[in-house]
This record gives sequence, structure tokens and C-alpha cells, in this order.
Amino acid sequence: MNSRRDRWAELTGGQDGEAYARRFAQLAESGHDVHGEAAFCDALVTPGARILDAGCGTGRVAIRLAELGHRCTGVDVDRSMLAVARREAPTQEWIHADLAHLDGLGLEPGFDLALAAGNVVPLLAPGTEPAVVRQLAAVLRPGGLLVTGMGLDAEHLPLPEPTVTLTEFDHWCAEAGLTLRQRCATWSGEPHRPGGGYAVSVHARPTA
Repeated sequence: MNSRRDRWAELTGGQDGEAYARRFAQLAESGHDVHGEAAFCDALVTPGARILDAGCGTGRVAIRLAELGHRCTGVDVDRSMLAVARREAPTQEWIHADLAHLDGLGLEPGFDLALAAGNVVPLLAPGTEPAVVRQLAAVLRPGGLLVTGMGLDAEHLPLPEPTVTLTEFDHWCAEAGLTLRQRCATWSGEPHRPGGGYAVSVHARPTA
């Protein structure tokens, strides 16, 4: 297994939880909709869906999905982020783990949807991306969905240059047995066009 730290840890040192939470609180107070990811996912599943928020951060999306009636498990490698999530929603399930070792957590498979928002895939440790996609696919039920959001250029990433292309990502998904169902440019559902700087992708596990 690749032993390098993920790119998020390299950027923040694992100490950005409170600052990250404050940024989104300020956005909400100024009238911005901070629940686009949750609304997008909610529209894809039936009530009471079982959802894995992979790279859940401060729990913003998972908490909102729980408020909408879904059963959510959050996983993140950043303890400072999880501290915020646990404070805000102490009764929800929050797991400290590296997504590259998701298969060692003993998670019961059968999730209706696995979410990797917030540039989770581009910020993984280099070389672990295919394994993470494969492990996310493995926890889905037949017909389950993998939903991802990622920047494709420096403008949409906290990095000087992109680390993942859509071609690479779709290849990893195909190797994991997933097929592309939908691709948007934003969490609001605007259509994605070639050359766009951000992509929201919905890949599905076959039903049989």
C-alpha cells in the first residue's frame, strides 16, 4: 500500500477542522446555499437510504442528509474535521480512517450511495486512487451509486495543478465494475461540458 500522506494532510497538517467549519458557517450566514451536495444525493435515492460519506470532513453533508431522513456513516482521516462532526452530531456514526484502508473497517456492505465530495479524490495520497474507488464500489449494493465531485483545474482545486483527469477516473470506475450514469458541472445539476473545471459524476454498480 502506498505510504505517502494524502494531499489534504500535506496541505493542512490535519489541523484545519475549525477553520473549515467557520468558512461554511460564514457562507450560510451570508445567504449561500451550503447544502447542494446533500440535495443532489437526496434526489438520487429513496427515503431512508443508507449513505457512506467518504471523506466527510466536518460532517456538513452527512448531517444534512441525516436531517433529510437518511442513515449516514462518515469516514475521514482528519481528526480535526471529525472533532467538529462529532460535536455537531454526536449520535451519528463517525469513523476515523484512511480511505485507502476502507476495506479493513469491517463496514457492512449494502450502501445505497457512497459520496466523495469536496475534492476527496484529487486529494488522496498519490497512487491510492484506484484502490479507493474499488473499495467504495465494493461497499455498494447492486444498483448502488458512487457520487463524486472534483476540480479539474487549479481554479477549482486547493492545488497548483490537477491531479486526476476524468478519463483516468472513469477508467478506475470501470475497473471497479461501475458505469457512468450522469455527469454535471455543478451540484445544482448544470450539464457538464468538455473542458469544464469541475465535474459531479454519478457512477452505478450493476444490478446483477
